[in-house]
Amino acid sequence: MTEVFRLPDLGEGLPEAELVQWLVAEGDEIVLNQTLAEVETAKAIVELPSPFAGRVGALHAAAGEVIAVGSPVISIETDAGPGRERDAGGESEAAVSESAESDRHRESVDEAALPNLVGYGAAARSAERPRRRARRTVSSGVTAADTAVLEAAPHDAIHTPAVTAPAHERPRSTPPVRALARRLGVDLALVDAAGAAEIISREDVEAYAARMGVTADAAHEAIDAPKTSVATERTTRSPIRGVRKHTAAAMVSSAFTAPHVTTFLTVDVTATSEMLSSFKNDRSLADHRIGILAVAAKAVCLALGQHPSLNSKWDDAANEIVEFQYVNLGIAAATGRGLVVPNIRDADRLTLAELADAIAGLADVARSGKTAPVDMTGGTFSITNVGVFGVDAGTPILNPGEAGILALGAVRSQPWEHHGEMALRDVMTLSLSFDHRLVDGEQGAKFLRDVGRVLEMPGRAMLLR
Repeated sequence: MTEVFRLPDLGEGLPEAELVQWLVAEGDEIVLNQTLAEVETAKAIVELPSPFAGRVGALHAAAGEVIAVGSPVISIETDAGPGRERDAGGESEAAVSESAESDRHRESVDEAALPNLVGYGAAARSAERPRRRARRTVSSGVTAADTAVLEAAPHDAIHTPAVTAPAHERPRSTPPVRALARRLGVDLALVDAAGAAEIISREDVEAYAARMGVTADAAHEAIDAPKTSVATERTTRSPIRGVRKHTAAAMVSSAFTAPHVTTFLTVDVTATSEMLSSFKNDRSLADHRIGILAVAAKAVCLALGQHPSLNSKWDDAANEIVEFQYVNLGIAAATGRGLVVPNIRDADRLTLAELADAIAGLADVARSGKTAPVDMTGGTFSITNVGVFGVDAGTPILNPGEAGILALGAVRSQPWEHHGEMALRDVMTLSLSFDHRLVDGEQGAKFLRDVGRVLEMPGRAMLLR
């Protein structure tokens, strides 16, 4: 029988997702939990696992299309008997036919009837994955492209040149690497993985592209460019989608809901710079990338314990102020897809080295586009490090639902008063934005002062709890 897999709720009530690429084609034999496609939500790139085993009957969307939650994604021919209940949102072909007209006019979806992809699917994957239909490589004079995407698209909409058909399985790689290869016109089947894990990396793709006449700089421009754009002589128009759309909506809502106040403090962080330099010579810390951001994160966690109003939220629905007894620290990360703010759970319980490791891990995952939606919710306070871009200060907008956000400026060596004399010192500016409904000016100023004192004299952290 034919089972139809509809787009499930991918978490946090997101209403839609954009299909990045198909990883199967019509006629492919697939197993339970095999990855069918990659989709991009407003928060992350997500792989869709198959809730059925069988043969791909039809693909209901093409790469680049935006699919609403509850809409058909793929039809799969299975051996299941008619009338069998499915928990993964599948239904019979007849039911699809009967409801097709109503689906086109549906404005809302009964979320209770749809699976939630978080933790969804069987726990174990089959050790063997079915061999994909032979992948095609271009044999004419044009540059080879990742034709797996072309195979998956409707064939009557694509004209392809003459091809040959060497048969091999889909290479192992991550979604951002496959996206980079697709944008550069690189067939991953022709790229060798340099690492021992035999997973194709960004560097492998860029090296292959360079041999084909595409530079690494061009590769980075390609991965960071908007997915689709229309250029004229004087303008370029790009669709507002994904993270950019979600971030814009959240920032507008925050800016016009919470009354923002920003206060600034310039501090001498020479002692912190010296401490960080000493860490580089400590073999026990060799595996930890401890920088000024990690120290600031530790200072924030300590100061929040003294000033709980900065670690709270305004609950309009309940008409309450909620103070958190823990710190889920958001770290703003700029990526090619836009700004994301994943958070470190219970950051106040971590040591400095553990915070540094957590920050590095968040950044690596964010740059790869694999940050899970759940990791970008539940934050209680955020930090953004604008200093890495050479900026001294700013007026950051609050992450929705949080009372404060701290921006770290660039560390600059400049003349500064020290022990009654002028000396060349490391100086940086801290910018604190806070919700004036929750935080009075005095509270905000004292919090910022305490953060600054730890950065001026890291040993002062021993006095705080």
